[in-house]
Amino acid sequence: MQARHLDRKRYFEDSAITSAHYYFPYIEKFHPINKDNRVLEIGCGEGGNLKPFAKAGCRVIGIDMAQIRIELARHFFAVEGLEGDFECDDFLKIPIPREDKEKFDIIILHDVIEHVPDKYAFIAYTHKFMRADGILFVAFPAWQMPFGGHQQICRNRIWSKIPFFHLLPYSWYRFILKKFAGEEEATIKELLYIKKCRCSIERFEKVIKTVDLTILNRKLWLINPHYQQKFGLNPKKLCLPISQIPYLRNFCSTSCFYLLKK
Repeated sequence: MQARHLDRKRYFEDSAITSAHYYFPYIEKFHPINKDNRVLEIGCGEGGNLKPFAKAGCRVIGIDMAQIRIELARHFFAVEGLEGDFECDDFLKIPIPREDKEKFDIIILHDVIEHVPDKYAFIAYTHKFMRADGILFVAFPAWQMPFGGHQQICRNRIWSKIPFFHLLPYSWYRFILKKFAGEEEATIKELLYIKKCRCSIERFEKVIKTVDLTILNRKLWLINPHYQQKFGLNPKKLCLPISQIPYLRNFCSTSCFYLLKK
């Protein structure tokens, strides 16, 4: 497991920097960001992605199912003197706002959809929290990309750096994780769950059509913008010819950015 996953303050700051340099300006190109905006992040973790929006004066709300992440988000925001509401809850159990003014101008779903088993139900429910002119920003790693299985969370330093082995059949994958990598059962269970919930570009776009959302913009990255903070690599978009080739593009897309509207 990478050290940055253990140092949550560093993870918060790294996320905030990436959000400020890439997510915020990407959204702002298609939707004005100002102090009147209500911004919701589902699966907010420690809240790093919301920091630039809070600094811009937006009312930010973060939801996560991990209590420790929510407590850290509250702490980090308080230390920096930022306003933000953070709640530990299951998003699918939160009542749908009745009035448009209670809904959100911007909803962020970053590195979450690949952990959701029923993507149709989840996106359809999220759709109901958007204002009429609201926007949904979704980012996820294509399943077939080198580390699309999130195997970097392995505690075994060797296997956490081996690409593509998450694409092996379930039985082989589990065998390697247990016998060769020596991973704990909890980690194996999490990785197999991610394999079950995997999300390709084609699968995601099929979901979008089903829930009646429109793709305002799509950007596929050969080098994920977050890798700049993680590894010191310069972000690079996937070249247009490959980005248009179904299935093949998944193997090269380390992050897929989508802006969606009603």
